[in-house]
Amino acid sequence: MHEHEEHGHHCSASGCCGVRVSAVSRRQFLAGAGVAALGGAVLHQMRAMPFASASAGAARVTLQDKPLRMQPVLLYEHYQRHEATSWRGWSGLITEEHAEQERGRIREEIAAMCARIDFPLEMLPLLSVRNTEEARQAAAGDHDGVIVYGASGHTGLLMALTNPEKWNLMFVRHRTGPAYLWYEIVHPRFLRRETDRFQGTGGMDIHDVVVDDHDELLWRLRALHGLKNIYGKRIIAIGGALGWDKGGNSQAPQNARERWGMDIIEVTYDQLKERILAARADGALVQRCHEEAREYLAQPGVTLYPLQEELTTAELLAGRGSPQTLEHMRRFVDNAFVLTEVFRGLMAEHQTDALTVGHCMGTIIPMSETTACMCLTLLNDAGCMAFCESDFVVIPSGILLHYISGKPVFFCNPTYPHNNMVTIAHCTAPRKMDGEHYEDVAIRTHFESDYGAAPKVAMRPGQEMTLLVPAFSGERWLGFTGKVLENPALDICTSQVDIGMNADSRRLLEEMHGFHWMTCYGNYLRETGYALKRAGIQWLDLSATA
Repeated sequence: MHEHEEHGHHCSASGCCGVRVSAVSRRQFLAGAGVAALGGAVLHQMRAMPFASASAGAARVTLQDKPLRMQPVLLYEHYQRHEATSWRGWSGLITEEHAEQERGRIREEIAAMCARIDFPLEMLPLLSVRNTEEARQAAAGDHDGVIVYGASGHTGLLMALTNPEKWNLMFVRHRTGPAYLWYEIVHPRFLRRETDRFQGTGGMDIHDVVVDDHDELLWRLRALHGLKNIYGKRIIAIGGALGWDKGGNSQAPQNARERWGMDIIEVTYDQLKERILAARADGALVQRCHEEAREYLAQPGVTLYPLQEELTTAELLAGRGSPQTLEHMRRFVDNAFVLTEVFRGLMAEHQTDALTVGHCMGTIIPMSETTACMCLTLLNDAGCMAFCESDFVVIPSGILLHYISGKPVFFCNPTYPHNNMVTIAHCTAPRKMDGEHYEDVAIRTHFESDYGAAPKVAMRPGQEMTLLVPAFSGERWLGFTGKVLENPALDICTSQVDIGMNADSRRLLEEMHGFHWMTCYGNYLRETGYALKRAGIQWLDLSATA
């Protein structure tokens, strides 16, 4: 490479150009080479996380989060003065001294951006490209894409630098330093190739060019990180891979395999039953799970219903609780912790952190003597992805949103949108919706069966949320943001939330396809839309049109 190739800046909790994560974050990782190793990329390692306690024998699951690996490149040419003629193009980089100053500016700006990063990112050493051979070498490197700092250079250089099979971005300057040539010509010369139609050159379009603002670069990188992690994702499907489209003839699992390359590991209920029986026969495991259950129920903010040993018929009809006594409920919770350990073992064996349970409202109940609801909540709170119903229409959106947001996601049923509000509900809501803090929860029975243990999570009033609505075909998603209005007590699934929509409910009714939705705390619409554009999926942001 060019003699001015620079040392890299890497992700760390201590500062300079790296992923900064809190000690309790799901995304904390170990830097294998250390921050001091400035000449090469830091190795991001996956870490094994215990889910409830560090007691001996607990199944360990490796939380999988592949870092996005990007190559920053300064693209420029040297100009030679000639009298009485035009001898230079637009650019403040004329001499090598100017280029050296610009490299220093880029390093500082990348470092400042990386100090705010909350997802795994490997920013490779800055390269300088001034000729076609250097451009080709940079494009062929071991990375997910290049970030071109387009100071100058002819179109052929830029084309050689941007491999259309990778995720390339361009940064140009207007006011943050010396003006860049490509600030003027990226649209007509590169994106349109001096025609009136976009040419798809370098796999880029207008959404991949950033002017001055590294915050604009940052959210695009977050989106690409999510995209990298959904492709090829392995997930266990207990009871088989299913979907809510076309009745019993769902195309969703095949679409997930073909569109996203998902590796779906199907586990039969007979196989699960054998594991449950083996777990119950392990006295030490059962004792440990029961102790963890007691510790969980003793936590602040956790309430076990019913509040009384016996409830009158009038109280039951008023929705005060279920016919189960506290003794029944404790047994359901104990069994849920044992079943959770079985799920952990499956994920550890298959080296994944994602799992879904089909037929969760019937088949699993007799063999586990509880429901899967609380189990999936526990797994999501521990940083995994755990979904009910094995609906591969919506599961891809949950995996993408999880990796974009860095937070647990809530697989939910929608209701009929009206007056710019909608109720969402299900029995498997995570408690750690912001990724760090537990929301209050009441443990009750699963609504439809009035059996087992299901969490009624109190979502934070006023909290902004992202809601994604995939179509059955998988070819089109829509999304909008909303705010938590309240957590009602309707005769529906246990965790239930009224959402005030930042969108027109009538427009949603006109555009809505599919069935299940996916949601999380925060606003990640622009990242989701950007990732879907890269994946060739149609996207409609209803909040942008509200």
